[in-house]
Amino acid sequence: MRKGDVFYKNELAGTITQLDDGSFTFRYEDAWFLNSDKPAISLTLPKSKQEYQSEFLFPFFYNMLPEGKNKQVVGFNLRIDPSDYFGLLLSVANNDTIGAIKVKRTS
Repeated sequence: MRKGDVFYKNELAGTITQLDDGSFTFRYEDAWFLNSDKPAISLTLPKSKQEYQSEFLFPFFYNMLPEGKNKQVVGFNLRIDPSDYFGLLLSVANNDTIGAIKVKRTS
């Protein structure tokens, strides 16, 4: 199992987890979910549910990955298989992202 903390404008909003069977969960932190002033991190992950499950990496997070040649270079330099999308996400989404979301590896 691998996990990443999901930050919105440097404030912890939730956790994304890849389970041992390869599926994924995203869970809003209790304080974030219960605070009506805090927005959803994505239109596809609204605050109508506290936990989401998917067989594949959620499209919102997949779209944060580098593409094309950049993905190959990052994978080569970090020694990550380019098809390990979650590994790439945990390696690149903690520094240089477009927008307010960052993902930091937890375990």
